[in-house]
Amino acid sequence: MNDDTRAGAADEHDEAEGAELPRRRRRGIYILPNAITLAALFAGFYAIVMAMNGRFEQACIGIFVAAVLDSLDGRVARMTHSQSAFGEQMDSLSDMVSFGAAPALIVYTWALHGLGKIGWVPAFVYLAGAALRLARFNVNLSVVDKRFFQGLPSPAAAALVMGLIWVMDDAGLKGAGKVEWLEWSAFGVTLYAGLSMVTNAPFYSFKVVGGRRTVPFVVLVAIALAIVLIALNPPRALFAIFCVYGLSGYAVYGWRRAKGQRTSVIAVSTDEPEEKGLHP
Repeated sequence: MNDDTRAGAADEHDEAEGAELPRRRRRGIYILPNAITLAALFAGFYAIVMAMNGRFEQACIGIFVAAVLDSLDGRVARMTHSQSAFGEQMDSLSDMVSFGAAPALIVYTWALHGLGKIGWVPAFVYLAGAALRLARFNVNLSVVDKRFFQGLPSPAAAALVMGLIWVMDDAGLKGAGKVEWLEWSAFGVTLYAGLSMVTNAPFYSFKVVGGRRTVPFVVLVAIALAIVLIALNPPRALFAIFCVYGLSGYAVYGWRRAKGQRTSVIAVSTDEPEEKGLHP
C-alpha cells in the first residue's frame, strides 16, 4: 500500500470517527431571567444618575424598583427551568451595583459629604458590608436554612437607607447638608445597615411563603393592609416596614437565645439544609 492510499484511508477513518461523535450543543444564555437582572442593574444605574442630578425621590424609587426586579429574576428562572451559573453571577454583580454601590453613593451625596472625611466611614462600611454579604451568601448557599437569611439581605439594607432619604425628601428636606441632626441620622442608619449585613442574625426570608404552601387567613389580611398603607403613603409605609424588618433579625436572635434554642442558620450538613439541628 503506497503513501497516497494510506493517507486516503486515514482521512476516511477520521471522517468516520467524526461522524460518530455527536456535535456539542452550543450553550446559550437564557433571555428572560437575565433580561430582568439587566433591568434591575439599569434601575440601580438610573438611581445613581438621578442622585447626581439632585433628584433623590427618583433615585429612591429606582432602588425600590431594582429590589422588586431582583425578587423576580430568580423566581422566573426557577419557574421556567432556566437557572444557570451565568445567571447567578449576573445577579450577584447586579446586586452589588444596585444594593451596594448605588445606596452608598446616594446617601453620601445626600447627607454624608457634609461631614467631611468622617462621612466616608458609614458609606464605605455599607459598601464593604454589601460585598461581604453577597460573597458569603454565594458560598453558604447550600448550607443555610432556607427559611432565614444570614444577616440583613442587601435589598432590605438598601431599602432601609433609601427609605430614610425618601421620607425626608417627601417632607421637604431635599438634602441633609444643612441639617446636622439629619446628617448624623443618615450616618447611624447607613452604619447600622452596613454592619447588619455581615451579622449572623437570622432574618426571615419569606421563601417558604407562596407557591403550594398554605398560609393562615390572617396573612392575607396583613398583606392587604400593607398594600393599602403603601398606597396611601409609599415613603413612610415602606420605610416603616423595612425598619421593622431591619430589627426583626435581632429580635429573633434574642428570643432564641432567651429560650435556649440554636441561633445559627448554618445547617449541620449539606444534605438537609433546612434541618432543625443547627449550630449553636
